[in-house]
Amino acid sequence: MDIREIKMFIEVADHNSFTKAAEHSYLSQPSLSKAVRKLEEELQVELFDRSTRHLRLTDAGRIVYQQGRRALASLNELATLLDELRNVETGELRIGIPPLIGTLFFPDIARRFHAAYPKVKLQLVELGAKRITQIIDDNQIDLGIIVLPVDEEKFNLYPFITDEFVLYIHTEHRLAQKQSITLSELKDEKFILFTEDFTLHDVVIKACNEAGFEPIVSYESTQWDLIVELVSSRMGITILPKLIFNKQNHANIKMIPIKEPSLLWRLGIITKKDAYHSYALKKLLEMLTT
Repeated sequence: MDIREIKMFIEVADHNSFTKAAEHSYLSQPSLSKAVRKLEEELQVELFDRSTRHLRLTDAGRIVYQQGRRALASLNELATLLDELRNVETGELRIGIPPLIGTLFFPDIARRFHAAYPKVKLQLVELGAKRITQIIDDNQIDLGIIVLPVDEEKFNLYPFITDEFVLYIHTEHRLAQKQSITLSELKDEKFILFTEDFTLHDVVIKACNEAGFEPIVSYESTQWDLIVELVSSRMGITILPKLIFNKQNHANIKMIPIKEPSLLWRLGIITKKDAYHSYALKKLLEMLTT
């Protein structure tokens, strides 16, 4: 079925005449008649009652007319929707962010992007960085903000934020009066870490191994605020980015710089290589990287 045939049929129906339709559309009457006949043959119905002086739609003709109108309206709307998409007026973006990163940065990202593009919906997916890279690779989400490193053969990488890791410790802990600390001084401490789905878990384990010891892990969690709560309850120590200190509200927690080795928290924005980047995604990347 040709959309042009439907347009010509609707033109004839609107004027109840092949002659008037031809005059209005600048098409020949034989062309209109041929198009309508072809449509009738394809649908195996009569669209017009030709037994009277003026053309009238048959019952089948009324159905084809109504549905044809709807189809043409949808096609006409398509151009408008694509124009809106190009102007980032509508759409949806799925963003993967580990909970800790989301706490620090997503509210500001959402506020700024919504102010510029209020009709674009941002869907937040909170998972560990390892899972985020997996679901980006599977095309389940559009963009991720993760702890580096990442496989740059699979993903486009845009640097985002760099911060330092520090020790979070109870104010009455035996090491709490120190102005700075080395990792090796923590070899007998009980560590509270993120679970193995989180890159931060691997970062701390690797750093401790390089300092000459295997850390004693007493608790693991997927939530940074629970980790801090456990430190506040004297259940152990943790290593987290410096930026998170002002987000926690425990007066009995102290932050101590780690002087040896210095540990950096490097965040990057990633998208899948060779994947389609919508107009909204391009604008979000532009906002985040400039």
